[in-house]
Amino acid sequence: MVIDDDILLMQEAMLLAQQGEGKVNPNPLVGALIVKDDEIVAHGYHECYGDLHAERNAFKYAEEHGIDCEGCTMYVTLEPCCHHGHQPPCTDAIIEHKIKRVVVGLLDPNPLVAGHGLELLREAGIEVDVLDEESPLAKQLKMQNRVFRKYITTGMPWVTAKWAMTLDGKIATATGDSRWVSCEKSRERVHLVRKNNMAILCGIGTVLADNPMLNVRLSEEMLQKLGIKEHEVRHPLRIVADRRARIPMESLLVQTCREIPTVVAYADGADEEKLQMLRDAGVVLWNCNTLKELIQRAGAEKIDSILLESGGTLSEALLEENLVDEVMAFVAPKIVGGKTAKTPVEGEGCTLMAEAIELTDKLIEPIGDDVLISGIVKPHPNPLQ
Repeated sequence: MVIDDDILLMQEAMLLAQQGEGKVNPNPLVGALIVKDDEIVAHGYHECYGDLHAERNAFKYAEEHGIDCEGCTMYVTLEPCCHHGHQPPCTDAIIEHKIKRVVVGLLDPNPLVAGHGLELLREAGIEVDVLDEESPLAKQLKMQNRVFRKYITTGMPWVTAKWAMTLDGKIATATGDSRWVSCEKSRERVHLVRKNNMAILCGIGTVLADNPMLNVRLSEEMLQKLGIKEHEVRHPLRIVADRRARIPMESLLVQTCREIPTVVAYADGADEEKLQMLRDAGVVLWNCNTLKELIQRAGAEKIDSILLESGGTLSEALLEENLVDEVMAFVAPKIVGGKTAKTPVEGEGCTLMAEAIELTDKLIEPIGDDVLISGIVKPHPNPLQ
């Protein structure tokens, strides 16, 4: 049975798990604690894709500090794995170290695990307790691993649409000027979000208008806070939705594609000569005739998360096709006006307010002079299906 002390310790494990954000994709964020006589004696988290899982990192810590784990309780945010991947099963390690009780935050939705890990532990005589999946903490753990949970069950990446807009809903002035809508603190947050996603997606219109780099640029202060060096920063894959392969060869994305991998997603009928020029330059080409094909291709390439940084046309198209999972809107206390000034979501829009796309699990956070409004996109009826 899960008691109040278990909840407090699981919260500690969840904080540990968060330290792996942006480094373990497409694996889940997992934290683990080993407790003896009501005291945390060892801890670990999944630190990097392909490396030790949280449980084995906790046992490594225990061994390095001469701690005997026999009879201890282990807290782990996600069901221990029971299959061989880059690492051997964590259930084996738990049994070998003679853990007496295991408290689990969530069942692993991975079909290779999905309750089998708990069965093996119970068969070995280990007491196993799992949080009520409707409890507040379990819901927080689901949110923490929302990217993994979608990717492992559907093969599709989690798509987050991000934009910065003025108080009157403009992402640029009528002349196209957009530097800068949001404040410096908001822009720094965006670079952290980029770091934690495996890919950034934009449309060809954004490339032609802004010639962006779409890389991660962190201040020295932020690098120190994260405990990493500039050369250790992982830049996401850059994807351009470009049906006719119009991307200029002199664009920053093409010019830097050998340093930061870049994909151009084109459709049938694109100019073959231009496609060959892009190949020769080092650009990766995906033939995708629909946006759904593009998102599915990303999933097939083991990309579990995409940050959408585009103009209103591509954002509207992805939202219309139910391909956006989350929205992050940075709202600046500015008013620019202009009937023709661009908005974050264009197209025809809704006829009735009742048809508006809604967000759940909403968060409102002040960032510098701005306000960040984020939430999960509530699925809506799709007239295209």
